[in-house]
Amino acid sequence: MQLKSSTLAYLVSFVLLLVAPAFLYPVLVMKVLCFALFACAFNLLLGYTGLLSFGHAIFLGTAGYVAGHAVKVWALPALAGIAVGMLSAAILGWLVGLLAIRRQGIYFAMITLALAQLMFFVFLQAPFTGGEDGLQSVPRGSLLGLDLANDINMYYLVVVLFAGSFWLIHRTVHSPFGQILKAIRENEPRATSLGYDVARYKLVAFVLSAAIAGLAGATKTLVFSFVTLTDAHWHTSGEVVLMTLLGGVGTVLGPVLGATIVVALQNLLADKVGSLVTVIMGIIFVVCVLAFRRGIVGEAVALYHRMLGEKVR
Repeated sequence: MQLKSSTLAYLVSFVLLLVAPAFLYPVLVMKVLCFALFACAFNLLLGYTGLLSFGHAIFLGTAGYVAGHAVKVWALPALAGIAVGMLSAAILGWLVGLLAIRRQGIYFAMITLALAQLMFFVFLQAPFTGGEDGLQSVPRGSLLGLDLANDINMYYLVVVLFAGSFWLIHRTVHSPFGQILKAIRENEPRATSLGYDVARYKLVAFVLSAAIAGLAGATKTLVFSFVTLTDAHWHTSGEVVLMTLLGGVGTVLGPVLGATIVVALQNLLADKVGSLVTVIMGIIFVVCVLAFRRGIVGEAVALYHRMLGEKVR
């Protein structure tokens, strides 16, 4: 029953995405999908492996800069630019992961934050990033004869990339590999005693998370035709933590809902309250932590199990 319910929810969500441009501004929905994918990538690391990264925006920004440079300067096709950006994020994830997984808990989080700040200042000084001005006027190009400068064409490309990545994450967390990640999250010493190479599994999860975050960053660059230092800033890393916790850490749909709420509120409130939007988001985060400790989706799932008479931890 649970499998059928989740499958039905995924199908309904996909159908809603297909018809969304008829009711909503396509660029706004594309922004939501990019950040939802970013949050799903982060949740793969935090929710299913138990690793809290305070510097995950580094992969979003790196892929964005590389993809933008590849499309604008090297004149690569759109998909090739996205692939190059995703690959660059995966390689950086491997390098950062090799250092970070040597520590646990807050020490792991601080290492990721420190390395992210290091890369932020590299992007600030590097000539190919445009510094504080960012990389502007990135062309969308075309795909299979379709002009991606058209928002509708670009929208459906983003939907396909998001759906494919979401399916990959879903399959990963429900695979034997995903079960090992959950075992590491619950009790790392026990997983080690069972003979699993914990460091290798954590590194693979970190690289996969970085690659998917890079896909989100590269896609976002093509959607908006620019990338700035904001994409690699620690504030963006904090936002993805908020999205994941708000929606429900350790749930598949939670980060998607959390990203939708955060991006929607930012767009609705930015013109009305200005800089106070940060304060409002902070209040929402505090209320969520106090009232919905599992997140919105997590609490909904727990309520569903209680209605079935099942025990919920």
